[in-house]
Amino acid sequence: MLKFLRINANQKTAIFEEVKEEYKFFGGRSLIAKLLNEEVDPACNALGVDNKLIICGGLLNGTIATTSGRLAFGGKSPLTGTAKEANVGGTGGAAFGKLGLKAIVIEDMPTDNEWSIIKISKDKVEFLPAAKYVGLNNYDLAAQLRKDMGTKISILSIGGAGEKGYRNSTIQVTDMSGNPARAAARGGLGALMGSKKIKAIILEDNGIANAEYEDKEKFIAAHRKFVEGIKANPVSGQLLPTFGTAALVNAVNGLGGLPTLNYSQGRWDKAEMISGEKLAEVQQSRGGKMGHACQPGCVIKCSNVLHDANGKYVTSGCEYETIALNGSNLGIDSLDFIAKVDRLCDDFGLDTMDTGATLGVCMEGKKIAFGDEKGALGLIEEMMAGTDFGKILGAGTDATAKYLGVKRVPTVKGQSLAAYDPRALKGTGVTYATCPMGADHTAGNSLGAPGVDPYKKEGQVALSTNLQVAMALIDSLGMCIFASFCIVDPANVCHLCDMMAAKFGGEWNPDRLFGLGVQSIALEKKFNKGAGFTAADDRLPEFMYTETLESCNSVFDVTDEEMAQAIPF
Repeated sequence: MLKFLRINANQKTAIFEEVKEEYKFFGGRSLIAKLLNEEVDPACNALGVDNKLIICGGLLNGTIATTSGRLAFGGKSPLTGTAKEANVGGTGGAAFGKLGLKAIVIEDMPTDNEWSIIKISKDKVEFLPAAKYVGLNNYDLAAQLRKDMGTKISILSIGGAGEKGYRNSTIQVTDMSGNPARAAARGGLGALMGSKKIKAIILEDNGIANAEYEDKEKFIAAHRKFVEGIKANPVSGQLLPTFGTAALVNAVNGLGGLPTLNYSQGRWDKAEMISGEKLAEVQQSRGGKMGHACQPGCVIKCSNVLHDANGKYVTSGCEYETIALNGSNLGIDSLDFIAKVDRLCDDFGLDTMDTGATLGVCMEGKKIAFGDEKGALGLIEEMMAGTDFGKILGAGTDATAKYLGVKRVPTVKGQSLAAYDPRALKGTGVTYATCPMGADHTAGNSLGAPGVDPYKKEGQVALSTNLQVAMALIDSLGMCIFASFCIVDPANVCHLCDMMAAKFGGEWNPDRLFGLGVQSIALEKKFNKGAGFTAADDRLPEFMYTETLESCNSVFDVTDEEMAQAIPF
């Protein structure tokens, strides 16, 4: 039976609880939303005693389902003030399944200001003193913890950004090589973990998952067909394994939606230099790797391992959003620079997207010039050093723009846009504006959606709504969103329904399946309403409505009245 683990960070107690029947069909993002509504005052201080850090496996966690080892982190976001869920690959989800956990709920905060390492094994929790680890960033921390506690562990940790309470800080999870290269990046959840004075959570990664099935053989059969659907899809089966998400650089540039020079342009004549094709070419000569799995059991393998010119490991999982926001958005065409930024962000624990957007605002405000690699690295180093301006940068893109007096600020609800200009991809713009968690591209990206002109507003609200429901479903199952590309084929939706029936029993049809996504979004909206958010917050930055994006001769023209029809539940 799966268990809840409740941890009191002040009293340093841990209690395992049986999972109530009412939580049976909640997992990942939806379970976080349900627990937030039941246990957290939406008006609370996100870095105060009343917020909770919630860590969840998805509904398919622990099963053989491909990509189902994603781990979800949530709470009231220190960055946006909204309900927040950020999920991540790596080894944490697999370890969660082996430990028989459905959720970890961490509450309260230490009055003695002492930091802890929490080590979780089967039916046992230890609170270990963290004095020797505090001050270490994630790479040195992971290496030291593996030296002290062995290699059969998964590490969930924060670097200096989380320790300092930066609102753009991440929680990092170790990959299969033991590197803390996978980030639960968005919403500042590293600061929430830091507020509980928890430097790292160690999950023992021994044994095998012992998932329960109503009919395991039927699950295996349905899953086999679902995997066939993933492999048959040209994106998840061919493009992503070959070039990773970096393949989107040329695609989005061709569309005219590549963020360039702080979202002032949508096409860049140097895009080819930071493209997936260029990345694959460079890494082939350096001994790096494309087609790398970010978690056990993934059949897509869209990640990468990047080496420098000397063939030395730099980072893993350098994604399109990191590349675009720290490349074209800054006027920088060096993949080596971008890889270095990715490594620094993973090490210190910073959201690469918010970092790129913040650096873009600094360039817009003439703090440094566009294209200034040395200056950009210097600003990241200021965050790491905790200078006065570094602390402003660590508060996020909005805070930095306000300090510098910059008017073109690419954020929604305080969170930076991901790397798709809404004027060229209006369905994604609707998602940015109306997603309960801020400008999350993974909440419903309309790139490549058939039948809807990306430059016109017609059909975008309905498209975004359908995509947001589908992504909330996938996040609640604990799967990678790239596994969802194949569900444009109704047959693959049926295979997923069959998997759910074989796992949980009962009759499953598409309405019931996608209803899991609806319940998640509805709960997040309920929490946000209690936190004081209204429809007036569901807007893109003002410049998107008034400045024409010349690459597609477009402004964002979906009206507030039309936007209000998105996710109407």
